[in-house]
Amino acid sequence: MRACASFASRLSTGRCAGCGRRLPLREGYCRLCWCQARLDAETSDPAAGVRPFLSLVSSHQLFLAHLTPLWGRKRREGTRIRNPGGRIGRPPKPVPIPAARPPSPGTPLRLFDLPRDYSRFDARDRLDLDDPLMAWARWTIHIIGEARGWKRGVRDDIEYGLAVLLANRGDGEPVLHSEMFPFLRTRVIGVGRTTDVLKRMGMFRDDRRPSFEDWLTGKLDGLAPGISRDVEAWLRILHDGGPRNKARAPATVWGYMNRIQPILLTWSDRYDHLREITRDDVEAALDQLHGHQRRHALISLRSLFARAKKNGAIFRDPTRGFKVGQHQYGVLQPLLSDDIDQSIQTAKTPAARVMVALAGVHAARAVDMLALRLDDIDLGNRRIIIGGRVRPLDDLTHQLLSDWLCHRQDRWPDTANPHLLINHKTALTTVPASGKGASLILHRQAATLERLRMDRILEEALACGGDPLHLASVFGLDTKTAIRYADSARELLTTRAEEQDPAHSAEPKG
Repeated sequence: MRACASFASRLSTGRCAGCGRRLPLREGYCRLCWCQARLDAETSDPAAGVRPFLSLVSSHQLFLAHLTPLWGRKRREGTRIRNPGGRIGRPPKPVPIPAARPPSPGTPLRLFDLPRDYSRFDARDRLDLDDPLMAWARWTIHIIGEARGWKRGVRDDIEYGLAVLLANRGDGEPVLHSEMFPFLRTRVIGVGRTTDVLKRMGMFRDDRRPSFEDWLTGKLDGLAPGISRDVEAWLRILHDGGPRNKARAPATVWGYMNRIQPILLTWSDRYDHLREITRDDVEAALDQLHGHQRRHALISLRSLFARAKKNGAIFRDPTRGFKVGQHQYGVLQPLLSDDIDQSIQTAKTPAARVMVALAGVHAARAVDMLALRLDDIDLGNRRIIIGGRVRPLDDLTHQLLSDWLCHRQDRWPDTANPHLLINHKTALTTVPASGKGASLILHRQAATLERLRMDRILEEALACGGDPLHLASVFGLDTKTAIRYADSARELLTTRAEEQDPAHSAEPKG
Protein backbone atom coordinates (compact mmCIF):
# COMPACT_ATOMS: atom_id res chain seq x y z
CA MET A 1 0.00 0.00 0.00
CA ARG A 2 1.06 3.58 -0.62
CA ALA A 3 0.51 4.49 3.03
CA CYS A 4 2.81 1.69 4.23
CA ALA A 5 5.52 2.70 1.78
CA SER A 6 5.31 6.34 2.86
CA PHE A 7 5.42 5.33 6.55
CA ALA A 8 8.49 3.14 6.04
CA SER A 9 10.38 5.64 3.89
CA ARG A 10 10.44 8.40 6.51
CA LEU A 11 11.18 6.43 9.69
CA SER A 12 13.93 4.27 11.11
CA THR A 13 13.61 0.56 11.82
CA GLY A 14 13.47 -0.91 15.32
CA ARG A 15 11.58 -3.30 17.61
CA CYS A 16 7.96 -2.26 18.17
CA ALA A 17 6.95 -1.75 21.82
CA GLY A 18 3.47 -3.09 21.08
CA CYS A 19 3.80 -6.23 18.95
CA GLY A 20 7.56 -6.82 19.32
CA ARG A 21 8.24 -7.05 15.58
CA ARG A 22 11.17 -5.30 13.92
CA LEU A 23 9.56 -2.69 11.67
CA PRO A 24 9.74 1.06 10.91
CA LEU A 25 8.63 2.87 14.06
CA ARG A 26 7.05 6.17 14.99
CA GLU A 27 7.39 7.00 18.66
CA GLY A 28 8.32 3.38 19.31
CA TYR A 29 5.31 1.75 17.60
CA CYS A 30 4.79 0.31 14.12
CA ARG A 31 2.09 1.47 11.72
CA LEU A 32 -0.20 -1.49 12.41
CA CYS A 33 -0.20 -0.71 16.13
CA TRP A 34 -1.00 2.92 15.35
CA CYS A 35 -3.93 1.84 13.14
CA GLN A 36 -5.23 -0.50 15.83
CA ALA A 37 -4.89 2.18 18.52
CA ARG A 38 -6.73 4.67 16.30
CA LEU A 39 -9.54 2.16 15.76
CA ASP A 40 -9.79 1.49 19.52
CA ALA A 41 -9.83 5.22 20.26
CA GLU A 42 -12.68 5.87 17.80
CA THR A 43 -14.82 3.10 19.28
CA SER A 44 -14.01 3.83 22.97
CA ASP A 45 -13.11 7.46 23.69
CA PRO A 46 -12.35 9.70 20.68
CA ALA A 47 -11.65 12.69 22.92
CA ALA A 48 -8.78 10.91 24.67
CA GLY A 49 -6.64 10.73 21.52
CA VAL A 50 -4.67 7.83 20.07
CA ARG A 51 -1.53 7.71 22.22
CA PRO A 52 -3.20 6.38 25.44
CA PHE A 53 -4.41 3.32 23.50
CA LEU A 54 -0.98 2.41 22.06
CA SER A 55 0.13 0.60 25.19
CA LEU A 56 -3.20 -1.25 25.36
CA VAL A 57 -2.87 -2.89 21.92
CA SER A 58 -2.90 -6.68 22.40
CA SER A 59 -4.11 -7.82 18.97
CA HIS A 60 -4.48 -6.44 15.46
CA GLN A 61 -7.48 -6.06 13.21
CA LEU A 62 -6.92 -7.52 9.74
CA PHE A 63 -6.48 -4.77 7.10
CA LEU A 64 -6.73 -5.61 3.40
CA ALA A 65 -4.86 -3.58 0.80
CA HIS A 66 -6.72 -1.18 -1.52
CA LEU A 67 -9.99 -1.44 0.46
CA THR A 68 -9.71 1.80 2.41
CA PRO A 69 -12.48 3.61 0.43
CA LEU A 70 -14.94 0.77 1.21
CA TRP A 71 -14.01 -0.03 4.78
CA GLY A 72 -12.81 3.36 5.97
CA ARG A 73 -14.54 5.93 8.16
CA LYS A 74 -17.37 6.54 5.69
CA ARG A 75 -18.19 2.84 5.80
CA ARG A 76 -18.30 2.80 9.62
CA GLU A 77 -20.55 5.86 9.72
CA GLY A 78 -23.08 4.10 7.54
CA THR A 79 -22.61 6.21 4.39
CA ARG A 80 -21.25 4.84 1.13
CA ILE A 81 -19.91 7.00 -1.67
CA ARG A 82 -20.99 5.78 -5.08
CA ASN A 83 -19.45 7.06 -8.30
CA PRO A 84 -21.64 7.89 -11.31
CA GLY A 85 -20.52 4.62 -12.89
CA GLY A 86 -21.95 2.61 -9.99
CA ARG A 87 -18.62 1.77 -8.29
CA ILE A 88 -18.17 2.44 -4.60
CA GLY A 89 -15.23 4.64 -3.65
CA ARG A 90 -14.08 8.21 -3.91
CA PRO A 91 -16.07 10.58 -6.11
CA PRO A 92 -14.41 11.63 -9.37
CA LYS A 93 -11.92 14.43 -9.04
CA PRO A 94 -13.31 17.77 -10.24
CA VAL A 95 -11.85 19.22 -13.40
CA PRO A 96 -9.35 21.96 -12.53
CA ILE A 97 -9.77 25.49 -13.78
CA PRO A 98 -7.91 26.08 -17.06
CA ALA A 99 -4.67 27.95 -16.39
CA ALA A 100 -1.61 29.06 -18.32
CA ARG A 101 1.91 30.12 -17.40
CA PRO A 102 1.64 32.76 -14.67
CA PRO A 103 3.24 36.17 -15.19
CA SER A 104 6.91 36.34 -14.32
CA PRO A 105 7.56 37.61 -10.79
CA GLY A 106 11.26 37.84 -11.49
CA THR A 107 14.05 35.44 -10.59
CA PRO A 108 15.54 36.04 -7.13
CA LEU A 109 19.28 36.40 -6.93
CA ARG A 110 21.15 33.50 -5.30
CA LEU A 111 24.55 33.87 -3.68
CA PHE A 112 25.23 30.14 -3.66
CA ASP A 113 24.07 27.42 -6.03
CA LEU A 114 23.20 24.75 -3.48
CA PRO A 115 21.17 21.60 -4.15
CA ARG A 116 17.62 21.65 -2.87
CA ASP A 117 16.54 19.37 -0.02
CA TYR A 118 12.92 18.22 -0.36
CA SER A 119 12.96 15.71 2.50
CA ARG A 120 11.54 18.11 5.15
CA PHE A 121 9.06 20.06 3.05
CA ASP A 122 5.36 19.96 3.91
CA ALA A 123 3.42 19.95 0.65
CA ARG A 124 0.12 20.77 2.34
CA ASP A 125 1.16 24.40 2.58
CA ARG A 126 1.31 24.59 -1.23
CA LEU A 127 -1.88 22.77 -2.19
CA ASP A 128 -4.09 25.86 -2.49
CA LEU A 129 -6.15 27.05 -5.42
CA ASP A 130 -4.76 30.59 -5.21
CA ASP A 131 -1.24 29.58 -6.23
CA PRO A 132 -0.95 30.41 -9.96
CA LEU A 133 2.03 28.09 -10.51
CA MET A 134 0.26 25.14 -8.92
CA ALA A 135 -2.94 25.98 -10.82
CA TRP A 136 -0.96 25.79 -14.06
CA ALA A 137 0.67 22.52 -12.97
CA ARG A 138 -2.71 21.08 -11.95
CA TRP A 139 -4.19 21.96 -15.35
CA THR A 140 -1.18 20.42 -17.14
CA ILE A 141 -1.62 17.22 -15.13
CA HIS A 142 -5.28 17.13 -16.16
CA ILE A 143 -4.48 17.60 -19.87
CA ILE A 144 -1.83 14.86 -19.95
CA GLY A 145 -3.86 12.57 -17.68
CA GLU A 146 -6.90 12.77 -19.93
CA ALA A 147 -4.76 11.96 -22.97
CA ARG A 148 -3.05 8.98 -21.32
CA GLY A 149 -5.76 7.61 -19.08
CA TRP A 150 -4.23 8.44 -15.68
CA LYS A 151 -6.42 7.49 -12.75
CA ARG A 152 -7.12 9.73 -9.82
CA GLY A 153 -4.47 8.19 -7.58
CA VAL A 154 -1.76 8.78 -10.19
CA ARG A 155 -2.81 12.41 -10.64
CA ASP A 156 -2.86 12.99 -6.88
CA ASP A 157 0.66 11.59 -6.52
CA ILE A 158 2.03 13.79 -9.30
CA GLU A 159 0.24 16.82 -7.89
CA TYR A 160 1.78 16.15 -4.47
CA GLY A 161 5.25 15.80 -6.00
CA LEU A 162 4.96 18.99 -8.04
CA ALA A 163 3.72 20.90 -4.99
CA VAL A 164 7.08 20.17 -3.39
CA LEU A 165 9.26 20.56 -6.48
CA LEU A 166 7.80 23.92 -7.54
CA ALA A 167 7.89 25.54 -4.10
CA ASN A 168 9.83 28.82 -3.90
CA ARG A 169 11.05 28.45 -7.47
CA GLY A 170 11.78 31.53 -9.55
CA ASP A 171 10.49 32.14 -13.03
CA GLY A 172 12.27 29.98 -15.59
CA GLU A 173 14.26 28.07 -12.96
CA PRO A 174 14.20 24.42 -14.09
CA VAL A 175 13.79 21.37 -11.91
CA LEU A 176 16.93 19.22 -12.04
CA HIS A 177 16.64 15.47 -12.38
CA SER A 178 19.34 14.87 -9.76
CA GLU A 179 17.32 16.83 -7.20
CA MET A 180 13.86 15.43 -7.91
CA PHE A 181 14.78 11.76 -8.35
CA PRO A 182 15.62 10.91 -4.67
CA PHE A 183 12.50 12.67 -3.38
CA LEU A 184 10.10 11.06 -5.87
CA ARG A 185 11.53 7.57 -5.35
CA THR A 186 11.26 7.96 -1.59
CA ARG A 187 7.59 8.95 -1.89
CA VAL A 188 6.90 6.17 -4.48
CA ILE A 189 5.88 8.69 -7.15
CA GLY A 190 6.41 7.98 -10.82
CA VAL A 191 9.53 9.81 -11.98
CA GLY A 192 8.77 9.44 -15.68
CA ARG A 193 5.24 10.79 -15.45
CA THR A 194 6.33 13.74 -13.29
CA THR A 195 9.09 14.44 -15.81
CA ASP A 196 6.54 14.47 -18.65
CA VAL A 197 4.50 17.13 -16.84
CA LEU A 198 7.55 19.28 -16.14
CA LYS A 199 8.67 18.98 -19.77
CA ARG A 200 5.23 20.10 -20.90
CA MET A 201 5.60 23.11 -18.60
CA GLY A 202 9.14 23.78 -19.84
CA MET A 203 10.59 23.51 -16.34
CA PHE A 204 12.77 20.38 -16.52
CA ARG A 205 16.47 19.91 -17.11
CA ASP A 206 18.13 16.52 -17.32
CA ASP A 207 21.54 16.87 -15.66
CA ARG A 208 22.35 13.17 -15.58
CA ARG A 209 25.69 12.01 -16.90
CA PRO A 210 25.17 9.60 -19.81
CA SER A 211 26.06 6.02 -18.97
CA PHE A 212 28.10 5.85 -22.17
CA GLU A 213 30.57 8.36 -20.73
CA ASP A 214 31.18 6.27 -17.61
CA TRP A 215 31.54 3.13 -19.71
CA LEU A 216 33.94 4.84 -22.08
CA THR A 217 36.10 6.15 -19.24
CA GLY A 218 36.41 2.66 -17.78
CA LYS A 219 37.27 1.03 -21.11
CA LEU A 220 39.96 3.59 -21.99
CA ASP A 221 41.65 3.21 -18.61
CA GLY A 222 45.09 1.66 -19.05
CA LEU A 223 45.54 2.52 -22.73
CA ALA A 224 48.43 4.63 -24.00
CA PRO A 225 47.45 8.30 -24.52
CA GLY A 226 47.89 8.15 -28.30
CA ILE A 227 45.96 4.90 -28.65
CA SER A 228 43.29 6.08 -26.22
CA ARG A 229 42.67 9.24 -28.23
CA ASP A 230 42.07 7.39 -31.50
CA VAL A 231 39.98 4.65 -29.86
CA GLU A 232 37.80 7.27 -28.18
CA ALA A 233 37.18 9.05 -31.50
CA TRP A 234 36.29 5.71 -33.10
CA LEU A 235 33.84 4.73 -30.35
CA ARG A 236 32.16 8.13 -30.33
CA ILE A 237 31.56 8.07 -34.07
CA LEU A 238 30.10 4.57 -33.73
CA HIS A 239 27.82 5.62 -30.86
CA ASP A 240 26.76 9.10 -32.01
CA GLY A 241 27.11 8.80 -35.76
CA GLY A 242 28.36 11.52 -38.07
CA PRO A 243 27.73 13.31 -41.37
CA ARG A 244 28.32 10.14 -43.38
CA ASN A 245 28.13 7.54 -40.63
CA LYS A 246 25.03 5.98 -39.14
CA ALA A 247 24.92 5.59 -35.37
CA ARG A 248 25.20 1.98 -34.25
CA ALA A 249 23.22 0.29 -31.50
CA PRO A 250 24.79 0.59 -28.02
CA ALA A 251 25.19 -3.20 -27.83
CA THR A 252 27.22 -3.12 -31.07
CA VAL A 253 29.56 -0.46 -29.71
CA TRP A 254 30.04 -2.37 -26.46
CA GLY A 255 30.74 -5.59 -28.32
CA TYR A 256 33.33 -3.99 -30.61
CA MET A 257 35.31 -2.56 -27.70
CA ASN A 258 35.01 -5.60 -25.42
CA ARG A 259 36.45 -7.87 -28.10
CA ILE A 260 39.63 -5.89 -28.69
CA GLN A 261 40.28 -4.30 -25.29
CA PRO A 262 42.76 -7.04 -24.21
CA ILE A 263 44.63 -6.60 -27.50
CA LEU A 264 44.78 -2.81 -27.10
CA LEU A 265 46.05 -3.16 -23.51
CA THR A 266 48.84 -5.45 -24.72
CA TRP A 267 49.82 -3.01 -27.46
CA SER A 268 49.79 -0.09 -24.99
CA ASP A 269 52.65 -1.73 -23.07
CA ARG A 270 54.92 -1.44 -26.13
CA TYR A 271 53.54 1.35 -28.30
CA ASP A 272 52.29 4.89 -27.81
CA HIS A 273 50.28 5.27 -31.00
CA LEU A 274 48.29 3.19 -33.47
CA ARG A 275 50.64 4.12 -36.32
CA GLU A 276 53.38 2.05 -34.66
CA ILE A 277 51.36 -1.18 -34.95
CA THR A 278 52.38 -3.40 -37.84
CA ARG A 279 50.81 -6.27 -39.69
CA ASP A 280 52.88 -8.73 -37.66
CA ASP A 281 51.41 -7.36 -34.44
CA VAL A 282 47.88 -7.86 -35.75
CA GLU A 283 48.70 -11.37 -36.93
CA ALA A 284 50.26 -12.29 -33.57
CA ALA A 285 47.20 -11.02 -31.71
CA LEU A 286 44.80 -12.94 -33.95
CA ASP A 287 46.82 -16.19 -33.71
CA GLN A 288 45.92 -16.37 -30.02
CA LEU A 289 42.19 -16.43 -30.88
CA HIS A 290 40.13 -19.09 -32.61
CA GLY A 291 36.71 -19.51 -34.11
CA HIS A 292 34.17 -16.76 -33.72
CA GLN A 293 36.41 -14.90 -31.24
CA ARG A 294 39.05 -14.41 -33.94
CA ARG A 295 36.43 -13.42 -36.49
CA HIS A 296 34.79 -10.83 -34.23
CA ALA A 297 38.13 -9.40 -33.11
CA LEU A 298 39.23 -8.99 -36.74
CA ILE A 299 35.99 -7.20 -37.62
CA SER A 300 36.49 -4.77 -34.73
CA LEU A 301 40.14 -4.12 -35.57
CA ARG A 302 39.33 -3.47 -39.22
CA SER A 303 36.70 -0.95 -38.18
CA LEU A 304 39.12 0.78 -35.79
CA PHE A 305 42.01 1.10 -38.25
CA ALA A 306 39.71 2.11 -41.10
CA ARG A 307 38.41 5.02 -39.00
CA ALA A 308 41.96 5.95 -37.92
CA LYS A 309 43.16 5.99 -41.54
CA LYS A 310 40.18 8.08 -42.61
CA ASN A 311 40.96 10.63 -39.87
CA GLY A 312 44.66 10.72 -40.87
CA ALA A 313 45.87 9.18 -37.60
CA ILE A 314 47.74 6.33 -39.39
CA PHE A 315 49.46 6.06 -42.76
CA ARG A 316 48.68 2.45 -43.58
CA ASP A 317 46.02 0.02 -42.42
CA PRO A 318 47.77 -3.03 -40.87
CA THR A 319 44.60 -5.14 -41.11
CA ARG A 320 44.38 -4.83 -44.87
CA GLY A 321 44.54 -8.23 -46.54
CA PHE A 322 43.13 -10.20 -43.62
CA LYS A 323 40.04 -12.10 -44.71
CA VAL A 324 37.14 -12.42 -42.33
CA GLY A 325 35.64 -15.33 -44.22
CA GLN A 326 32.11 -16.61 -44.41
CA HIS A 327 30.64 -17.92 -41.21
CA GLN A 328 29.70 -21.56 -41.50
CA TYR A 329 26.26 -22.15 -40.03
CA GLY A 330 25.05 -25.54 -38.94
CA VAL A 331 21.89 -27.21 -40.14
CA LEU A 332 18.84 -25.80 -38.40
CA GLN A 333 16.81 -28.44 -36.59
CA PRO A 334 13.04 -28.35 -35.98
CA LEU A 335 11.69 -28.22 -32.45
CA LEU A 336 10.34 -31.27 -30.70
CA SER A 337 6.60 -31.52 -30.17
CA ASP A 338 7.06 -31.85 -26.41
CA ASP A 339 9.04 -28.57 -26.27
CA ILE A 340 6.32 -26.74 -28.20
CA ASP A 341 3.59 -28.15 -25.97
CA GLN A 342 5.52 -27.11 -22.86
CA SER A 343 5.84 -23.55 -24.12
CA ILE A 344 2.13 -23.40 -24.93
CA GLN A 345 1.29 -24.52 -21.41
CA THR A 346 3.70 -21.97 -19.93
CA ALA A 347 1.96 -19.08 -21.71
CA LYS A 348 -0.99 -18.59 -19.35
CA THR A 349 -1.80 -14.89 -19.73
CA PRO A 350 -3.73 -13.49 -22.73
CA ALA A 351 -0.75 -11.36 -23.79
CA ALA A 352 1.63 -14.34 -23.61
CA ARG A 353 -0.70 -16.46 -25.72
CA VAL A 354 -0.87 -13.75 -28.37
CA MET A 355 2.92 -13.49 -28.52
CA VAL A 356 3.32 -17.26 -28.79
CA ALA A 357 0.79 -17.35 -31.63
CA LEU A 358 2.45 -14.48 -33.49
CA ALA A 359 5.86 -16.17 -33.20
CA GLY A 360 4.72 -19.71 -33.92
CA VAL A 361 2.21 -18.99 -36.69
CA HIS A 362 3.36 -15.74 -38.30
CA ALA A 363 7.11 -15.93 -37.50
CA ALA A 364 7.07 -12.46 -35.96
CA ARG A 365 10.05 -11.11 -34.08
CA ALA A 366 9.59 -9.88 -30.52
CA VAL A 367 10.47 -6.33 -31.53
CA ASP A 368 7.80 -6.39 -34.25
CA MET A 369 5.21 -7.72 -31.80
CA LEU A 370 5.88 -4.93 -29.32
CA ALA A 371 5.70 -2.35 -32.12
CA LEU A 372 2.24 -3.50 -33.23
CA ARG A 373 -0.43 -0.82 -32.91
CA LEU A 374 -4.16 -1.16 -32.61
CA ASP A 375 -4.71 0.10 -36.14
CA ASP A 376 -2.47 -2.72 -37.43
CA ILE A 377 -5.15 -5.23 -36.40
CA ASP A 378 -8.22 -5.65 -38.61
CA LEU A 379 -10.32 -8.40 -37.06
CA GLY A 380 -13.25 -7.81 -39.39
CA ASN A 381 -11.24 -8.40 -42.54
CA ARG A 382 -8.91 -10.88 -40.77
CA ARG A 383 -5.69 -9.02 -41.53
CA ILE A 384 -2.67 -8.01 -39.50
CA ILE A 385 0.33 -5.85 -40.42
CA ILE A 386 3.60 -7.22 -39.02
CA GLY A 387 6.81 -5.42 -39.87
CA GLY A 388 5.07 -3.48 -42.64
CA ARG A 389 3.75 -6.63 -44.35
CA VAL A 390 0.05 -7.50 -44.51
CA ARG A 391 -0.69 -11.06 -43.43
CA PRO A 392 -4.01 -12.95 -43.20
CA LEU A 393 -5.26 -13.92 -39.75
CA ASP A 394 -5.87 -17.58 -39.04
CA ASP A 395 -8.64 -18.74 -36.70
CA LEU A 396 -6.34 -19.35 -33.72
CA THR A 397 -4.62 -15.97 -33.84
CA HIS A 398 -7.95 -14.25 -34.50
CA GLN A 399 -9.48 -15.80 -31.37
CA LEU A 400 -6.44 -15.03 -29.19
CA LEU A 401 -6.36 -11.42 -30.37
CA SER A 402 -10.07 -11.04 -29.61
CA ASP A 403 -9.55 -12.42 -26.10
CA TRP A 404 -6.61 -10.10 -25.50
CA LEU A 405 -8.46 -7.02 -26.72
CA CYS A 406 -11.37 -7.81 -24.40
CA HIS A 407 -8.97 -8.29 -21.49
CA ARG A 408 -7.15 -5.08 -22.40
CA GLN A 409 -10.40 -3.12 -22.42
CA ASP A 410 -11.51 -4.53 -19.07
CA ARG A 411 -8.12 -4.08 -17.41
CA TRP A 412 -7.23 -0.61 -18.73
CA PRO A 413 -10.43 1.00 -20.07
CA ASP A 414 -9.01 4.55 -20.00
CA THR A 415 -5.57 3.91 -21.46
CA ALA A 416 -4.45 6.03 -24.39
CA ASN A 417 -1.53 3.79 -25.40
CA PRO A 418 -1.93 3.02 -29.12
CA HIS A 419 0.18 -0.16 -28.99
CA LEU A 420 -1.45 -3.58 -28.99
CA LEU A 421 0.58 -5.17 -26.18
CA ILE A 422 0.73 -3.11 -22.99
CA ASN A 423 1.24 -3.79 -19.28
CA HIS A 424 0.50 -2.03 -15.99
CA LYS A 425 3.38 0.39 -16.56
CA THR A 426 2.98 1.28 -20.22
CA ALA A 427 -0.81 1.58 -19.86
CA LEU A 428 -0.20 5.02 -18.32
CA THR A 429 2.08 6.11 -21.17
CA THR A 430 2.14 5.98 -24.96
CA VAL A 431 5.39 4.01 -25.38
CA PRO A 432 5.64 0.31 -26.27
CA ALA A 433 6.52 -2.36 -23.73
CA SER A 434 10.15 -3.32 -23.25
CA GLY A 435 11.71 -6.42 -24.72
CA LYS A 436 12.77 -7.67 -21.30
CA GLY A 437 9.22 -8.61 -20.40
CA ALA A 438 8.81 -10.45 -23.70
CA SER A 439 11.95 -12.50 -23.04
CA LEU A 440 10.63 -13.61 -19.65
CA ILE A 441 7.42 -15.11 -21.09
CA LEU A 442 9.13 -18.38 -22.07
CA HIS A 443 12.12 -18.09 -19.77
CA ARG A 444 14.15 -21.30 -19.42
CA GLN A 445 12.04 -23.05 -22.05
CA ALA A 446 13.54 -24.91 -24.98
CA ALA A 447 11.00 -23.32 -27.32
CA THR A 448 11.48 -19.59 -26.78
CA LEU A 449 9.81 -16.94 -28.90
CA GLU A 450 12.83 -16.77 -31.22
CA ARG A 451 13.04 -20.55 -31.52
CA LEU A 452 9.31 -20.72 -32.29
CA ARG A 453 9.84 -18.13 -35.00
CA MET A 454 12.75 -20.07 -36.51
CA ASP A 455 10.79 -23.32 -36.35
CA ARG A 456 7.89 -21.71 -38.25
CA ILE A 457 10.20 -20.50 -41.04
CA LEU A 458 11.90 -23.88 -41.22
CA GLU A 459 8.51 -25.59 -41.43
CA GLU A 460 7.56 -23.37 -44.38
CA ALA A 461 10.93 -24.07 -46.00
CA LEU A 462 10.34 -27.84 -45.72
CA ALA A 463 6.85 -27.45 -47.16
CA CYS A 464 8.02 -25.49 -50.23
CA GLY A 465 11.04 -27.70 -50.91
CA GLY A 466 13.68 -25.21 -49.80
CA ASP A 467 12.77 -22.32 -52.10
CA PRO A 468 14.55 -19.16 -50.79
CA LEU A 469 12.47 -16.84 -52.99
CA HIS A 470 9.28 -18.17 -51.44
CA LEU A 471 10.64 -17.64 -47.91
CA ALA A 472 11.77 -14.11 -48.68
CA SER A 473 8.36 -13.29 -50.14
CA VAL A 474 6.28 -14.79 -47.31
CA PHE A 475 8.28 -13.66 -44.29
CA GLY A 476 10.24 -10.70 -45.69
CA LEU A 477 13.62 -12.30 -44.96
CA ASP A 478 17.00 -11.05 -46.07
CA THR A 479 18.60 -12.87 -49.00
CA LYS A 480 21.30 -14.58 -46.92
CA THR A 481 18.83 -15.56 -44.21
CA ALA A 482 16.42 -17.06 -46.73
CA ILE A 483 19.25 -19.05 -48.33
CA ARG A 484 20.34 -20.34 -44.93
CA TYR A 485 16.85 -21.67 -44.14
CA ALA A 486 16.53 -23.12 -47.65
CA ASP A 487 19.87 -24.96 -47.34
CA SER A 488 18.85 -26.40 -43.97
CA ALA A 489 15.51 -27.52 -45.38
CA ARG A 490 17.12 -29.27 -48.36
CA GLU A 491 19.59 -30.99 -46.05
CA LEU A 492 16.79 -32.21 -43.80
CA LEU A 493 14.73 -33.40 -46.80
CA THR A 494 17.70 -35.32 -48.14
CA THR A 495 18.33 -36.94 -44.77
CA ARG A 496 14.69 -37.95 -44.44
CA ALA A 497 14.68 -39.46 -47.92
CA GLU A 498 17.77 -41.52 -47.12
CA GLU A 499 16.22 -42.74 -43.86
CA GLN A 500 13.02 -43.79 -45.64
CA ASP A 501 14.89 -45.61 -48.44
CA PRO A 502 18.11 -47.02 -46.95
CA ALA A 503 18.62 -49.43 -49.87
CA HIS A 504 18.87 -46.51 -52.29
CA SER A 505 21.64 -44.84 -50.30
CA ALA A 506 23.64 -48.04 -49.70
CA GLU A 507 26.85 -48.49 -51.68
CA PRO A 508 26.77 -51.20 -54.40
CA LYS A 509 28.69 -54.37 -53.61
CA GLY A 510 31.75 -55.20 -55.67
